[in-house]
Amino acid sequence: MLEFVIKGGVGLDRPWLKFYGDMPHSLNYPTDSMVERVFSTAKQYPQYIAYDFMGNQVTYGEFTEEISRVAASFVAMGIKKGDHVTICLPNIPQGIEAFYALNKIGAIPCMVHPLSAPEEISYYLKLANSTVLLTLDIFSKKIATMLQSHHSPCQIIVAKIQDKLPTIKKLFFRFTKQEEIVPLPNSITWSDFLKNQAPIPMVNISQDDCAVILYSGGTTGTPKGICLSNLNFNALAMQTIAASGCVDISGTAMLSVMPLFHGFGLGIGIHTALVGGAKCILVPRFTIDSYAKLLKKKKPNFIPGVPTLFAALLQTDKLKNTNLSFLKGVFSGGDSLSPDLKKRVDRFLKEHGSCVNIREGYGTTECVTASCLTPTHYEKEGSIGIPYPDMLYKIVEPSTQTDLPCGKDGEICIAGPTVMLGYLDDPIETEKVIQTHADGVRWLHTGDLGQMDQDGYVYFRQRIKRVIVSNGYNIYPTQIEKVLSEHPKVDACCVVGVKDEYRGQRVRAYVVLNGPVEKDELLAYCRRSVAKYALPKEFIIKKELPKTAVGKVAYRILEEEANHEIKARSHH
Repeated sequence: MLEFVIKGGVGLDRPWLKFYGDMPHSLNYPTDSMVERVFSTAKQYPQYIAYDFMGNQVTYGEFTEEISRVAASFVAMGIKKGDHVTICLPNIPQGIEAFYALNKIGAIPCMVHPLSAPEEISYYLKLANSTVLLTLDIFSKKIATMLQSHHSPCQIIVAKIQDKLPTIKKLFFRFTKQEEIVPLPNSITWSDFLKNQAPIPMVNISQDDCAVILYSGGTTGTPKGICLSNLNFNALAMQTIAASGCVDISGTAMLSVMPLFHGFGLGIGIHTALVGGAKCILVPRFTIDSYAKLLKKKKPNFIPGVPTLFAALLQTDKLKNTNLSFLKGVFSGGDSLSPDLKKRVDRFLKEHGSCVNIREGYGTTECVTASCLTPTHYEKEGSIGIPYPDMLYKIVEPSTQTDLPCGKDGEICIAGPTVMLGYLDDPIETEKVIQTHADGVRWLHTGDLGQMDQDGYVYFRQRIKRVIVSNGYNIYPTQIEKVLSEHPKVDACCVVGVKDEYRGQRVRAYVVLNGPVEKDELLAYCRRSVAKYALPKEFIIKKELPKTAVGKVAYRILEEEANHEIKARSHH
């Protein structure tokens, strides 16, 4: 499939290649599995550190031994090739050991956010037909609640963070201030799970087998299971290393703060680092103070994160006078990075001795995560960069396969070796988003609005469906948010459409302020850059904005809140 994509007609028309510098245009991908890639790295660097978990440092040699041990325990439990096992954990060693152990026996890990509601966890288990759940003891009360209404049989493996801590830290560790541990039916502890071992069978694993199931955020409807292959993850790792500008990342350190259940955290924060021989500094729980402390103490070379994380870094005084010259790469993804925030982060990095700028990437879970990144040596304001090696981009008229010219907004389509296999048990939705065009290439229709310039630089606008229609005009919230975010008194903002009998929708802006400012001043500020028909009709001051599981602003929640308010008002 990959060879066909690159040699297809559009594969020859890639204007962004001239900005690759020394980066290869195309890569040779292995045909083995994810775990075989990691074992290959371990064979090359057995004494390098694979992960650092709260001071517990484990070498690649030790890590692969542990993976094999966990795999043997899954076999003893009866797990076989093709079975689905749900992993509902933060970034702890048991999560990554189980992830690769399941891959070793051809089973499929299904990654779920541990803070999901009980009904959501039940939904994910049923969707994947998963009969085993690996979770953490401090989530036991939630799991017990889930089991009350979950009628399918489910074996539960309960891990503890303390099991992986250095001896002294075990005695004093508390993950949260209020931990209520309750017994779970049909459960086994992680340590008891490891006592049962069975021979690992020889299994034939293809690069095109479904290897991982991630779940979509569900912002546009019911969450879907996204089936990703061994090739998807291995290609991503190789592309990311190539695009990073570092030919060799072995012996470096990655601050793996992005969560396991998300493509960005799993694909780049974990798998890319382990394929490249880097050390994963596992962060199970994020606070800005602990993050700042880790930066100073661990000195990671690479930091992947979302814009809200980097905005928070700018607000802390914990990094005052800290030299950040150890940084080799700072990468933002998962949400739009405003030009103003980028400038502030770049200035912050420079003031703290770093020679790198923050680089913005773009992608979707349907292609694992990033497939596009700002080059090291040439950036354009507002652009999310150029495609990774072997990744193809084009812009089409929304809801069609009609190509659009440079500079014209349309739907972003992506092709290449990281595009998903499809949605789990949902061929109809799969056919909607993965379409073979007249050029013979299998294109992923992202549902995102953007454009490309004549150099092949990509510009993300927003989700196509996130459009406010007022008086017949299309209004794009992210454009207004970009303006508002540049106001010195605005820390965060979100613009939504509110139902309006006369206009259809009117524009409402939610803002988090860092100082006193009149709403009229905000309106006047917007007037300088926003068309009259698109100006916010109201400003709502909030202490904080709701976030999704991966740190994006949850604009759907604000939309629902606003429209519920309007509906309640109309009843009076």
